Amino acid sequence: SSDSQCKISIVNIYLGKVKKMRYIEMFKDGDRISDVYLCKSKTTALTKAGREYENVLLQDKTGVIDSKIWDPMSGGIGDFSAMDYVAVTGQISSYNGSLQLKIDRIRVANENEYVPSDYVPCSRYDINDMYEELMGYVKSVKNKYISQLLTKFFVEDTAFIKKFKNISAAKTVHHGFVGGLLEHSLSVTRMCGHMADNYDFLNRDLLIACAMLHDAGKVKELSEFPKNDYTDEGNYIGHIVIGYEMVMEKIKEIEDFPTELASQIGHCILSHHGELEYGSPKKPSIAEALALSMADNMDAKMETLKELLSTPQAQTGEWLGFQKMLDTNVRKTLV
Repeated sequence: SSDSQCKISIVNIYLGKVKKMRYIEMFKDGDRISDVYLCKSKTTALTKAGREYENVLLQDKTGVIDSKIWDPMSGGIGDFSAMDYVAVTGQISSYNGSLQLKIDRIRVANENEYVPSDYVPCSRYDINDMYEELMGYVKSVKNKYISQLLTKFFVEDTAFIKKFKNISAAKTVHHGFVGGLLEHSLSVTRMCGHMADNYDFLNRDLLIACAMLHDAGKVKELSEFPKNDYTDEGNYIGHIVIGYEMVMEKIKEIEDFPTELASQIGHCILSHHGELEYGSPKKPSIAEALALSMADNMDAKMETLKELLSTPQAQTGEWLGFQKMLDTNVRKTLV
């Protein structure tokens, strides 16, 4: 399972010997690299002089690196495809402020040369423990209609549960790892629970339910690892509308589900990005929708910041440069 894979020791089986994995997050300008990575994508392009070269995106559990094969016809370049594990030799250099790998040799790796868990980023928390905590919120809901709705998703729908536990919350921006959707949804639900305790005018059951379900559409928007990319449905429609439709379909299965309550739940899901320019079809119009959008935004930005501040560059205390999602330059606080 993905959960057990996450617990495998950080080693790489290479030519029958235990070899410490050289993770992408450890790369520095000037490094010489010789290790196995997952080929996330491979495309052919042309230089300004009209010569073909290959753009290759390599991945491991710590990140991705843009890579180039400048001479695809070289004797050291073997046949390989996207989603292959590849043995790579090359040189790291800095280009336009980012690291890039010039590939000198590459071939499809043998099965005894890698451990798949080295290439799939995982939540640092136990997936089953997180799901058990989330189920505690399901059991805490008193409204019988909302309770039935959550039960249909998180207890009865085994296909939904499997994907909800394993997929990421985003392709690249935040929580982009196995268990990321579960970790993000649980964090947002916790915050919404605290807000409901602090502001007694909030409908706790409504807010908790919408926190748990706000990103349900991502089980159809994103593919599972190692691909972790947008599906056709995700590209065409997006998780907000997909999630709304999924919830409305479950609501139709519940006898006498109140029309007004269904509208409130639908509104919270459709407005959870808070602003029209962020992809929400509606802006929040009720208190629970506003609280949800704020919790969702906060958790996404805090996770983005956490990931930024965990990089080797951040440990120096230097400014990390302008970050688009945060709309500011950031640095790590050093004590």
